[in-house]
Amino acid sequence: MTPTSSDDPVASVPADLAGSWRLEADGGSLRPRAAADVLLGLSAKVSAGNVAEYQPVALGFTPLDKIIGGGLRSGELLLIGGSQGTGKTTMALQMARNVVAGGQANVLYICFEHDEEYLANRLIAMESALAHLPDKAAAIRIQDVRQAILGGWLTEPRDGEALTADPRLRSALDRIERYGQNLFLMRGSQTANTIENLRSLVQKHRRLSGERRLVVIVDYLQKVPVLPEPPTETEKVTYVVNGLKDIALSEGVPLVSIVAADKEGLKAARLRNHHLRGSSAINYEADVILILNEKYQIVAKVNIEFNPYQAQRFRDWIVLSVEKNRSGQDNIDLEFEKHFEFACLDPNGRTVQEKLIEERLYND
Repeated sequence: MTPTSSDDPVASVPADLAGSWRLEADGGSLRPRAAADVLLGLSAKVSAGNVAEYQPVALGFTPLDKIIGGGLRSGELLLIGGSQGTGKTTMALQMARNVVAGGQANVLYICFEHDEEYLANRLIAMESALAHLPDKAAAIRIQDVRQAILGGWLTEPRDGEALTADPRLRSALDRIERYGQNLFLMRGSQTANTIENLRSLVQKHRRLSGERRLVVIVDYLQKVPVLPEPPTETEKVTYVVNGLKDIALSEGVPLVSIVAADKEGLKAARLRNHHLRGSSAINYEADVILILNEKYQIVAKVNIEFNPYQAQRFRDWIVLSVEKNRSGQDNIDLEFEKHFEFACLDPNGRTVQEKLIEERLYND
């Protein structure tokens, strides 16, 4: 080893330390990386044009993408919270659709509450509306999708033609066909969809896809099984959210998860990030936290004092609050028009102009 001068604190570190400092442990390999080596590796990637992992994946909701730096990046965990009926699944599924329709990445959507056919029906209704907003005359409602499919089978029961028999379905199905091979839907299992198996599934995607990017969406976090079951929900949620964040970091995937509200949150004047159910780890581990509230419940009364008809108009909007954002500004309230009968939101949102309060507009 070459002698070094004690007057130079940097040179006092052995030159080969960065290459030899490694520990093989039961849980895996521990290998500290010198910052200089990390920068050299980054420079090599940039020179070779391998920069996809540093580019954000746009979620397709403006101005949300702008606020979070263009979209979600590899290694980031985004959580969507809200009470029942505020559109959490609608927003998450629309994000999945937007990512694959834009050709940015494959998406794996794991849903513990609905099967794949149910999600596909919502996707059909969504696609039929998004192509025509704000005009919805040619769109098909969720409740009519199954009826239209059944009607198509009764009139054209030949293989492969039943779904396209109804003209209202045909255009939506044509658009889904363009990206459908890149959107993977999976019914969540209370025995198989563990954190460990999800990690293996992500790793297998990398081997099979030729390094194509993947976005994972979990609907929802509290339903992810932990075996054996921990004694408390706090312990379970802590394990799950830590596991999801570790998958995002170690496997280099953007990860989105819906999070349920606790009892206090369901009774609160306005749902906030501290109302998310299970563990304070939720707030620590997430890179971005979005909270959905019905606009008419949290808008200040002054906005309707001289125009009571405003209250009905506010019912058509969801307020999305950016409660945490490691990449930029937070405590921002955006609003998106609801089209829940078509399983979608108008992606062209805007900043809320009215004053919002902590009390409900009306007491139940």
